[in-house]
Amino acid sequence: MNFIIWIVIGGVIGWLASMVMKTDAQQGIFLNIVVGIVGAFLGGWLLAPLFGTGTINSDNFSVSSLLVSFLGAVILLGIVNLLRRGKIR
Repeated sequence: MNFIIWIVIGGVIGWLASMVMKTDAQQGIFLNIVVGIVGAFLGGWLLAPLFGTGTINSDNFSVSSLLVSFLGAVILLGIVNLLRRGKIR
């Protein structure tokens, strides 16, 4: 059951991050899920030690873990935009 929740929350986080970074028209639901989950890993590696919290990947579904995962997804999309277009947007 945790796996299904992980996929759904990852998809929502990826979708919200793609709306913030204005890449939603280029992504489908599968890529939103990938961005949410990989962004959560990135947020866990970069931001979780700063905030002292976990991410959605560590079975920690709190507001702070959702925020760290969301910020990681936004950072991931920023890096992808920087590499693809040469600007973050």
